[in-house]
Amino acid sequence: MDWDKLRIFHAVADAGSLTHAGDTLHLSQSAVSRQIRALEESLNTTLFHRHARGLILTEQGELLFDATSAMSRRLDTAEARIRDSEEEVFGELRVTTTTGFGSLWLAPRLSKLYDKYPNLNIDLMLDERVLDLPMREADVAIRMKEPSQADLIRRRIMAVRMRLYASSDYLKAQGTPETLDDLRAHRLICQNIRSFQVSAGALLVQDLMAHDISSTLTVNNYFGVLHAVIANLGFGVLPDYVTEDFPELVRVLPDVESAEVPVFLAFPEELRQSKRVSAFRDFVTEEIIAHRKKMAAAAAE
Repeated sequence: MDWDKLRIFHAVADAGSLTHAGDTLHLSQSAVSRQIRALEESLNTTLFHRHARGLILTEQGELLFDATSAMSRRLDTAEARIRDSEEEVFGELRVTTTTGFGSLWLAPRLSKLYDKYPNLNIDLMLDERVLDLPMREADVAIRMKEPSQADLIRRRIMAVRMRLYASSDYLKAQGTPETLDDLRAHRLICQNIRSFQVSAGALLVQDLMAHDISSTLTVNNYFGVLHAVIANLGFGVLPDYVTEDFPELVRVLPDVESAEVPVFLAFPEELRQSKRVSAFRDFVTEEIIAHRKKMAAAAAE
C-alpha cells in the first residue's frame, strides 16, 4: 500500500472530516477525497460511511486505522530516539499522572526543569485513567501504584499517605477536634469513596464516614479538595505532599492516616536512551530528595 495514501487516510480517520484533515495536511478537500477513493479502490473495500455530520469508519476502516495508529506511534518513537541529541534536551515529552499529583506537586516545580532545558516541551496529561505506555499514549508516567504493563522501566520514587487537614483560619474560628467523634460538628471534604482513587484513600474516607459525620463535600480530585479546605469549608482528606507548598494547612488528628501509597515513575524500555526521559527522571528524583529533606526538617521542628 502507498504510504502517502495511508498517511492521508490516518489523518481523515483521526479528524473525522475531509476538510479538517486537509487543513492538517495542507491539502485541498478534493485532493484528500481523491486519495481516499484511490485507497478504497486499491483495497476493494469501503473505509468510511459518509453522512452530513462527517465520516465514520467502517469495520474495515477500523482495522486499517488500528494499523496506521500503531505505525504512527512507532514512527513517533523512532523520531524521538533519532532527535534525542547527546548534548541537548529538546522536543516534546508527554507525561501522564493523576490530577492531584500533577496539579499540586509536579506542575508547580516544572519551572526548574524549563530553566535548565528551555527547548523542552512538556505535554502534561492529568488523568486518573492509566494510559498505555507501550502503545505510546504517553512517554512517562507517575502513578500511585506499580505499573503492571510489560516492557516498562519502573522506579519507586516516594510514598504518600492521606491525612486530615484544615486551614489555620478555620481552626481559629471553629476549634480543633481532639477525637474522631468531634468531627461530627464539622464538615468533611474528601473524594467520594466510589470515585476513582487509590484504595488507601477510599478506605480512610470510609472509616471516617463511620463516625456519623453530618455534613460532607465530595470532590472528584484532590485539587478541588485542597481549595475547599483553603476556603475554610471544613476538614479535608489530602495527600501529605501538599503541606510543603501550602503552609496554611494544619494537620489534625495526627494518629489518623491512610496506609502507605507507593508512587512509581515508569517509561517504556525503548525510551531507555532518551535524553528527554532521562532529564525528566533526574529532575523528579532531585525534587523528591529536596521534598523529603523539607518534610524531615518540618517534622523535627
